[in-house]
Amino acid sequence: MQTPKILSCGIKDVRFGEDVTIVEPVNIYGCRIDHQVRIGPFVEIQKNSHIGAHTKIQSHSFICELVTIGTHCFIGHGVMFINDLFSEGKPAGGDKNLWKHTHIGNHVSIGSNATILPINICDNVVIGAGAVVTKDITSPGVYAGNPAKKIRSIS
Repeated sequence: MQTPKILSCGIKDVRFGEDVTIVEPVNIYGCRIDHQVRIGPFVEIQKNSHIGAHTKIQSHSFICELVTIGTHCFIGHGVMFINDLFSEGKPAGGDKNLWKHTHIGNHVSIGSNATILPINICDNVVIGAGAVVTKDITSPGVYAGNPAKKIRSIS
């Protein structure tokens, strides 16, 4: 019987602001988390990511490398960020030159189980639960569906 290679999760090499709350278990490493952020259990935040102040991240969300989330944001349960578009017909694997950045503006709420491809989202946007965001969002409003489309403005 073979013994598996076991990697432990936890918190390593993170720059924290003041008054951050984390509910374990989590896997958070090599990233920056600003003031008054709350992170629920079963969240992974990978290196070279940045979470802005006053942001709340619900359980079971995955924030991959190269994601920046602004201030006063809400990330619902099970939100998945993607940085690899399989541009060569297969996973990029270790070729980080093929990975793409994602930038989420301020005052953005992302509903549970949404999938966010490597795009930019402007300030003051609501993404509906289960939406798949495949293109930049440059106008404030509410977006839903697959692919996500604007369904109304925010007044």
